[in-house]
Amino acid sequence: MVLSKTASKSDDSIHSTFASRYVRNSIPRFEMPKNSIPKEAAYQIINDELKFDGNPRLNLASFVTTWMEPECDKLMMESINKNNVEMEQYPVTTDLQNRCVNMIARLFNAPLGDGEAAIGVGTVGSSEAVMLAGLAFKRQWQNKRKAQGLPYDKPNIVTGANIQVCLEKFARYFEVELKEVKLSEGYYVMDPEKAVEMVDENTICVVAILGSTLTGEFEDVKLLNDLLVEKNKKTGWDTPIHVDAASGIGWVVWRTKTDLPDELIFHINYLGADQPTFTLNFSKGSSQVIAQYYQLIRLGFEGYRNVMDICRENMMVLKQGLEKTGRFNIVSKENGVPLVAFSLKDSSLHNEFEVAEMLRRFGWIIPAYKMPADAEHVTVLRVVIRDDFSRNLAERLVSDFEKVLHELDMLPSRIHDRMANGTVNGVKKTPEEMQREVTSYWKKFVETKKNKNTITK
Repeated sequence: MVLSKTASKSDDSIHSTFASRYVRNSIPRFEMPKNSIPKEAAYQIINDELKFDGNPRLNLASFVTTWMEPECDKLMMESINKNNVEMEQYPVTTDLQNRCVNMIARLFNAPLGDGEAAIGVGTVGSSEAVMLAGLAFKRQWQNKRKAQGLPYDKPNIVTGANIQVCLEKFARYFEVELKEVKLSEGYYVMDPEKAVEMVDENTICVVAILGSTLTGEFEDVKLLNDLLVEKNKKTGWDTPIHVDAASGIGWVVWRTKTDLPDELIFHINYLGADQPTFTLNFSKGSSQVIAQYYQLIRLGFEGYRNVMDICRENMMVLKQGLEKTGRFNIVSKENGVPLVAFSLKDSSLHNEFEVAEMLRRFGWIIPAYKMPADAEHVTVLRVVIRDDFSRNLAERLVSDFEKVLHELDMLPSRIHDRMANGTVNGVKKTPEEMQREVTSYWKKFVETKKNKNTITK
C-alpha cells in the first residue's frame, strides 16, 4: 500500500524562492531578525538589493582593479579562509608576501645587495601603507630631535594640495601639521620649489605623488630630491621624501632597514611562534596577497608593459574623441597614469556635474569635482583607464558623451539656481536685472527650439 503525504501550508519547500513567505515580508534593516530564513531566500534578498549598485566595469571613477583572470579569481576563492597574520599556520602565504615585498622594492630601485631581503609589508590598502610610512617618519624625526636635545612636539609634513585624503587622515589622527602647497590653474600638482621652501626643522618628510588622484600626473620626484638634498646640506637637516605610488593591494617599502625604527615593530608568540608585525590592522584575508603574487609572476615586465601600452592607447582614443566634440578642455597630461581629466569649455548654461549626472543613464559612473585650493574655480570630469576598458568601450563612451551634450543643448540651463544666487557669470545682479536676464534667456531658448524644429524642403 502506497502512503502519500500532503504538504502543510507552512511547508516552504514546495514554493519557489520568490513565492515563499520570506521574500513577501519586509526584512529588518537595523536589528537582527528573531527567526532564521532559508539560505536560498537570504541569498536572493541580498542579491536583489545589490543589483542597484553600479556596474564595476563601468565605474570609471575608481583606480581599483575591477577585473582579473579566472585563474586568479579561483586562487583568491581557494584562499579566502586563510588569515594572513597567522604566519606559523600559513608559512607559504607568508613567503609569498615576502616575495612581493622584495619584487616591489627592487622595482623601485631599493639599494639591496644580492640575496639581501627588502624591508616592507603588505597592507589592507594604500591608506594603511601611508599611515605606516608616516608613523615611521614621525618616529625617526622624534628620535633625532630627542638625541639632539631639541623640541619634538610640533612635527609637520609637506605635500601638495592634490593629495589623497589618506594623508589628511594621517595628519589629523597622528597630530602632524599638514603644510600644503597650493595649486594654480593649469598646474595641478605640487611645485617642488615651493614645497622645499616650506620645509623647516620640524618637517618629518615631503610627499611626492606618482599619479595624482586629480589628473594622474607624475610629480617631479627627481627635482624635488635635488632641491631637498641642497637644502639639507645648507641647514644640516636630513628631511626625507616619501613617494606615493599606490598600486596593487597596498604595499609600503622602506629604502633601508634603518628607515624603519625597531620600536615600531611588535613581536607576538601567541599564534604558535615568534613573529614580527608592523601593521595597523591585525587579522586580514590572504586572498589579495596571493592575487598580487599571481599578477607579478603571470605578467612580469613584459605583461605589465603591454597592459600599460594598451591603457595608454585607449586613453588617447578617448582624449581625441573628446577633443573632436569641440566642447572640452583636456586638463590631464600624458606623463602620468592612464586617465583623462577634462572640463567644459563653456559651462555658462550647463556644468560638469550635469554631464556626469546624465551619463549615469547610460550606466557610466564618472566623477565631477572641483580642484583644491587655489584652483577651486576649476571643475573637471575624470575617466580612469584600466585594463578592462577596451577601445570599443572608449568609442562608445565618446558616443554617449555626444548624446548627453546634445540633450543638454536642448534643455534650459539651471536658471533658477542662478536666480536664487542672484548672480550671472559670477556677477551680482539686482532683482530687476535678474528678471531681464531670465526673460532674455527664455526668448533665446524658444527661438532656438523653433529653428531646430523647422524642416527645410
